[in-house]
Parts: sequence; C-alpha cells; structure tokens
Amino acid sequence: MAGHSKWANIKHRKARVDAQKGKLFTKYAREIMMAARQGGGDPNANFQLKLAIQKAREANLPNENIQRAIQKGSGGTEGANFEELVYEGYGPGGVAVLLELVTDNRNRTAGEIRHLFTKYGGNLGESGCVAWMFAPKGLVRIEAAAPLDEEALILAALEAGALDVNLEDETAAVVFTAPADLETVKASLLGTNYQVVAAEVTLVPQNTVEVTDQEQAGKVLKLLEALDDHDDVQGVYANFEVDDALMEQIV
Repeated sequence: MAGHSKWANIKHRKARVDAQKGKLFTKYAREIMMAARQGGGDPNANFQLKLAIQKAREANLPNENIQRAIQKGSGGTEGANFEELVYEGYGPGGVAVLLELVTDNRNRTAGEIRHLFTKYGGNLGESGCVAWMFAPKGLVRIEAAAPLDEEALILAALEAGALDVNLEDETAAVVFTAPADLETVKASLLGTNYQVVAAEVTLVPQNTVEVTDQEQAGKVLKLLEALDDHDDVQGVYANFEVDDALMEQIV
C-alpha cells in the first residue's frame, strides 16, 4: 500500500523492546481506561477496548492492571481526570507528524511536546495541518520462520476481505483492512495458519516524504523516538520513507 511509512516498521520493533522493559505498561493501561470510558467496560461490546486489552496482554501487562484500568474508565472516577488530545506538526524535511495523547494536564503536556519538536528540529503545528494526510486502517502484522509465499498470502488476505498486502521482507508482511474488518481478517488468517504477531487499528499516511539525507533522516528518527517515549503519547504517526541502505547507516 502506498504510504506505508518506514516509521511503522521501526515503531513495531521498538515496541517489542519497550515491552520487554515494561515501558509500555502505563501507556497500555491508559489506552484501556480511555476505551472503557468511551465505549463501556465489556470488551465483547467494545471493539476498541478489546484491541487495547489484546495489545496489553501481548506486552505482558498483568491482568490486575488491565482490570483496574477498565474499572477506572468505566467507573468514571479517576479516569475522568484524563482527556484525549491530538497534536500535529512537522519534523525535519517537512515530514508530517501526528500524535495521539492521553493527559491529566493539558498545559504541561503541550509545553513538553512543543519543546521536543523544537529540540529535534521540528515544529508543532495548528490543528488540522497534517491530519488530512492520514487515514484509519486495520493492520495485521504477519511473521514467519521461512520465506512467505507472497502470492498465496495475497490471495488468502483478499479472500478474507483485506484491502492490500505489503511484503516487508521475505518473512514479514502487513495486511491492511478497513477498520471494521480487522478482527474478521485476523481470524481468517489465523485459520490458514499464518503467524499473526500484531493486529490494531492505526493511521496510515496517504502519501510519503522521501528523506535522502543521512543527517536529516537521523534527526527525524530522534524526534519520533523522543515523542514516542513521552509518557502521555499513545500513538506516533509519520509519513517519511528512508532507503533501506541509508536506514542501516542510521539505526
């Protein structure tokens, strides 16, 4: 799919490392809390909550933490102090950056995020400046021990109702779906014995900016990683692409 950003792949690898360190526990607990607050505490009737719980369990968030977050969100007590925000801006080279946040202090968060953009050569923009560049999509990530049969995978995915398939390398691929079809496509692929390592509704850039300068690409990655590490940031989306050879020199 055109517009599948390099950052999506980096973020997936980074999430695995962060999960091992327990760094994602707070973020996943907040995501569960906000999903329960918006749609109720029953994951069978709240698709966003169901996805949030799945992600949290993949990161080994203890079940008592999950239940506590659901209670906070659906109970409307402690969870009522938090609000969801979307910030938009630009990184080095005009790369579009969109952030999803959950905070209990809007002013503090705004100042800290603005500082990070400035520190790493970007700038925080006005509401709506880049949101139009991204569209919600379901994303199912598949990994295999042996090389994937691209033709067979595409056929299985499309028959399940997927929109597109992007083979990242010989043993990894992402399958894109309409948000509402995510669970159906995931279940179908599991039924055909593909190893699904992640499934989520995400934001996919509709067009990308090619970054060809090594120094500039490094600055973009530093900005995105700093934003992703901020405790209030739940999601980071960007529309840059970097050549694989250049990426190997940076990472």
